[in-house]
Amino acid sequence: MAKADNLIWIDMEMTGLDPDLHRIIEIATVVTDGQLNIIAEGPVLVVHQPDDHLSLMDDWCVQQHGSSGLTAKVRKSLITEKQAEAETIAFLSQYIEPGQSPMCGNTIGQDRRFLYRYMPDLERFFHYRSIDVSTLKELARRWQPELLDGITKTSSHQALADIYESIDELRYYREHFIQLSLPASKKMPTPKKSKQAKTE
Repeated sequence: MAKADNLIWIDMEMTGLDPDLHRIIEIATVVTDGQLNIIAEGPVLVVHQPDDHLSLMDDWCVQQHGSSGLTAKVRKSLITEKQAEAETIAFLSQYIEPGQSPMCGNTIGQDRRFLYRYMPDLERFFHYRSIDVSTLKELARRWQPELLDGITKTSSHQALADIYESIDELRYYREHFIQLSLPASKKMPTPKKSKQAKTE
């Protein structure tokens, strides 16, 4: 499979949901091929943030990142946002050219918002399109809700573990939800020409 078909999966932990107020504290990446086979696991980087940023965490973040040990790691980390961005780009550049891969993950639009604000070079490394596994989750919930019973998620809110869960979840939807081949009798109809189209 061509290198251009490789997919970049990303997940981050933040101090909250608002990029105008909160900051990135952990970032991880994984590269797969187009068939979701793992090619390489990127560095898991804990980003230092001073206490004035950590103090803005809401109760959920305080509890979650405190119990996981991430808050303590953030305080001890010497890695800046720029360093984390540069190291991640250096890793990804080994496996795919800039602008090729959609941004892949769960609720990935949120990650893109933070990247755009705090790691713009990394945000630009991705194609503007996204592969958001949560889209399939929402469609399954509405069209075939019993499928969701087959998905096991720990929701550890640790960046690397969350990526692997997202990849596994997409594999599950590919097997049980997405129709990969279209029956010959159900080919998409040829679009009708507009009545307003001019004839020469």
